[in-house]
Amino acid sequence: MMKQATLLSSSIALALVLGSASTIVHAEDGINIGGAVRVNYGYKDYSDASKDKGGDLTFDMAAIKFNGKKGDWGLAAEYRFTSSTDYIKYGYGYYNIDPDWQLQFGINKVPFGNRDFISNSFWFGIPYYLGFEDDHDVGIKAIYEKNGWHTDLAFYKNPEYGPTENKRYATDLYTGTINGTEYNNEETNQFNLRQTYTLDHEGGSTTVGGSVQYGQIYNNKTGNNGDRYAVALHLDSSYKGWNLQLQAMQYEYDAADAVAPNKIGVSVVSWQYEIASKGQAYSVNLAKTFNTDWGSVKCYNDFGVMTPDVADDSYDNSMQNVTGCAIAAGPTYTMVDFVMGKNMTFSTANNDHVGLPEIGDDWDKRVNINFGYYF
Repeated sequence: MMKQATLLSSSIALALVLGSASTIVHAEDGINIGGAVRVNYGYKDYSDASKDKGGDLTFDMAAIKFNGKKGDWGLAAEYRFTSSTDYIKYGYGYYNIDPDWQLQFGINKVPFGNRDFISNSFWFGIPYYLGFEDDHDVGIKAIYEKNGWHTDLAFYKNPEYGPTENKRYATDLYTGTINGTEYNNEETNQFNLRQTYTLDHEGGSTTVGGSVQYGQIYNNKTGNNGDRYAVALHLDSSYKGWNLQLQAMQYEYDAADAVAPNKIGVSVVSWQYEIASKGQAYSVNLAKTFNTDWGSVKCYNDFGVMTPDVADDSYDNSMQNVTGCAIAAGPTYTMVDFVMGKNMTFSTANNDHVGLPEIGDDWDKRVNINFGYYF
C-alpha cells in the first residue's frame, strides 16, 4: 500500500544517536556535522504483489545533522530527505544556565512518556501513531537534571508544520478530509511536565516517572477552541544487559464543533488517518543486548495495545507486536523486525486507523529490514 511504503521511507531507527537531546547537553565548543543514509527491505505477508516479488528494497532516507556550541550557547538540528519529500525533524537553540539547568527554544522534543522512546524497533510503539512518542513541536523547554532527578517543563505554541501538511516526521492533528469526514483542527498552546527519578543499582539502573500534557484544539473553520490532555506513568529498567520498558497512558482529544465526536484526524510521514478521540495505550517492551568483538546485538519484543474509550461500542482495540534484533557494527546499524498488527494503521492491510471499528479479525504480518550507515 502507498501509505506503508511511505512510512518505510520516513521513519527512524530509534536506538541511534540521531534524536534531539533528552538530557542536558554538555558538549565541547565547536561544530560537528553528521548524518545517515538508509535503505529498507519490506515483505508483506498480506500483499500478493509483495509475495510475488519477494518483497521490495527501497531507498529509506538521507539525513544531515548539525551540532554547534560556543560557551554556554548551542544549536542542534536534523533535516531529512526521502524519495518523495524532505522535512525537518528538530532544530533548536539552547542555553546552559548552569550545570543543572538548560533552556531549549525552537523545534525540540516534546517531554512525554519514557525519556528516550517507548519502543526498541524501527516500527515505533503505538503511542507514536497517537502523537505521543518522539514528537517535536515549536516552543521552549526547561530541563533540570541533578542527583538522579530529571524535570522537563515546556510550552509549545504549535507543531513544526501547519495542520494541512502531512509530510512530517511526528504525528499531529490534521486539517483536511479523511474517508469523507472533514477535519479543521490545529494543535496550539500546549503545556508539558515530566518528572523522572533514576536509581543506580547493581547491574544497571531504573528510571520511574510520570508525564502530563494539556493543550488547546483550535477549529480553523469556526474559530472555536476545544482542548486535549494526556497523562502517563512509565518505567525503564536495565540489569546486566536486559532492559524492561513499561508505560500506561490515557489521552483525550475534545475538539470544538467536532464533526465526529468519537474520532479525530491526524497526519504523519505523508499520510493521514483517524484515531479514537479518547483511549488508553499500554506498552510492554523487553530487550537483551549482547556485546561482541565487532559491535553489539540487541534483541527485543515490543508489545502495545490501544483501548478506545468512546461512546460507540463498535470501536475495537488496536494491537501491535514487533520482534526483532538491532545489529551495531562500526558505522552501520541494521534493524531486522517481524511486525504483527491487528486493527492498526501501517501494520495491517485494511485497517487504516487506530482504535476504530475493525475490518476483519486477523493479525497481519510483515518483515522489515532497515540498514543504515551513520557518519
